[in-house]
Amino acid sequence: MNDLFEIAPYKLDANAKKVFLLSRLNELTVSHLRDCDIYKQLGSNLDFTSRAQSLCEVPFIPVQIFKSHKLVSKSSDLIIKTLTSSGTTGDAVSRVFLDKETANLQTKALASIMKDYLGKKRLPMIILDTKSVFKNRAEFSARGAGILGMANFGRDHIYALNENMSLDYKSLEEWLCKYRGKQKLIFGFTFMVWKHLYEYCKMNKVKLDLEGCTLIHSGGWKKLIEQQVSNGKFKSSLEKQFGIKRVHNFYGMVEQIGSIYMECEAGRLHTSNYGEIIIRNYRNWQPLENGKIGVIQVLSALPQSYPGHSILTEDLGTITGVDDCPCGRMGTTFIVNGRIPKADMRGCSDTYAADSAS
Repeated sequence: MNDLFEIAPYKLDANAKKVFLLSRLNELTVSHLRDCDIYKQLGSNLDFTSRAQSLCEVPFIPVQIFKSHKLVSKSSDLIIKTLTSSGTTGDAVSRVFLDKETANLQTKALASIMKDYLGKKRLPMIILDTKSVFKNRAEFSARGAGILGMANFGRDHIYALNENMSLDYKSLEEWLCKYRGKQKLIFGFTFMVWKHLYEYCKMNKVKLDLEGCTLIHSGGWKKLIEQQVSNGKFKSSLEKQFGIKRVHNFYGMVEQIGSIYMECEAGRLHTSNYGEIIIRNYRNWQPLENGKIGVIQVLSALPQSYPGHSILTEDLGTITGVDDCPCGRMGTTFIVNGRIPKADMRGCSDTYAADSAS
């Protein structure tokens, strides 16, 4: 893993990455079968193999199991942080247990990926959220974890929302005057960017000059899709209202923090050196060829303290290419087509939207 971090995050071609990932994922399967009782029981019942001959053979577990079971492969005294997934009020949430080494690997991977898009220089940063999202540093939500992770790539941070989720326009305007004409970074969850920044400013005829800002956003799209807001409309609306030209979405989940999938300039989500995706038929779970819609399986080289290295998600996706993206980055590219019917709303934005509507 240390050698891997010496390589640019999108440098490995498909063949080189498969060799590394297959060896690493088999190693993680062995480790978790040995050290995690629940994973060992699953492996026994489902005949997990620790000698997969291809990435498609690496055993996977459904993401929902993180809600119902405590999956941990390290002793409690080594666990330094517990992350919880998004969840609407009253719903069970996923729990992910991190030791120091896993947390460090995730931090290194995230930093490597983000520097490829943002450069090495830390930019003045707007966080489109409220400070009250942080309640318990030892155990906090995916929303809080996402903010803390992204905050490392900025400086002189300003939290743009008050505790009641209203836009702190006065403070934000003063901050923007300080950095007028300079490059800036904005991070927020998708629905919150739309509701608390775009819609608020448009409805109240508030003018904010955000030209020169790069927006990084993530989270569920369910609520926006219901409002007929596509990714294209999202980007064009923000450019028209604020002058924001650089917008990057990313796909990720609390169960695999660190190995996120960034949207490049060509509008494709990219796998990095640290992870891969497989698209499976939801009827027989067999892998599908590129261009076919199926259930997304995510593979990650990072999780050492819990068996999250191979997870079957509740999302539908399509692989659009391998090592052939116009942006020049290597890796599998894909789009997310939505959720499996009747799947719970799990995205940070979707969960917030559901809670705020209730």
